[in-house]
Amino acid sequence: MSSTSAEEPAPYGGGGPTAPAVRKVRTHHLRQMKERGEKVTMLTSYDMYTARIFDEAGIDVLLVGDSASNNVFGNDTSLPVTVDELLPLTRAVARSTTRAMVLGDLPFGSYQASPEQAYLTAVRFMKEGLAHAVKLEGGVEMAPTIKKLVDGGIPVCAHIGFTPQSEHALGGYRVQGRGTAADRVVEDARAVAEAGAFAVVMEMVPGDVAARISAELDIVTIGIGAGSGCDGQVLVWTDAMGIRGPQDGRLPRFVKAFADVRTQLLEGARQYAAEVRSGEFPGAEHTF
Repeated sequence: MSSTSAEEPAPYGGGGPTAPAVRKVRTHHLRQMKERGEKVTMLTSYDMYTARIFDEAGIDVLLVGDSASNNVFGNDTSLPVTVDELLPLTRAVARSTTRAMVLGDLPFGSYQASPEQAYLTAVRFMKEGLAHAVKLEGGVEMAPTIKKLVDGGIPVCAHIGFTPQSEHALGGYRVQGRGTAADRVVEDARAVAEAGAFAVVMEMVPGDVAARISAELDIVTIGIGAGSGCDGQVLVWTDAMGIRGPQDGRLPRFVKAFADVRTQLLEGARQYAAEVRSGEFPGAEHTF
């Protein structure tokens, strides 16, 4: 086996004790994790430093999400962000990782018009953004588009349940798939799997419905507000690491903060300002 085998251990701290010992995470590694009952980890990332940190931590997939619209560009929703804004972020993340799969998120309006439009947009994410795969929202109605991309050599992760790009059509941030509506979510999941998606994100779907889909499908299911029965989980990193403050609105119910980065940054910035104003910084040791 060659020295670049995908089964070799990750090069630097990569993975930690429970992550798969692979040099680069590919779609078939995710499928093998599902078969072994191992959970897949995904976080968003929009820049070089978080990409490097999450890669070193052993996060399997880094999603350069259209959530950058809210978390980088200051918009109220994900709708305004453009392909040209997301491509440099995707490229930065891809250049900064060695192990994680980098997933580019196709923004609103860049793929819904036709499978051909979607393919051209996805090609840009692969060629200019250096993404390893792309994500798009939609179920049954997007199956022909997914098939077009997969047939053209582009790995696709689907996104069903609550789809943020369709928040106005869905009537706002609402759980999808309760009661008799569960059949529609199951139908969407089956459709994207049959079209060739290697994974599907399920957002704000009842846990029992998501668990049923995860057991039925061969492809990997990634939950966000969809319970522990999914094959993996994804969170927006600024939510998961405690960046958001009181002025940024209430956190969704499905979010857990695993760190308090906001407090550390705030304290550090205040200390910096205090030392500059007092003349304590820079000291002699910081001066040429």
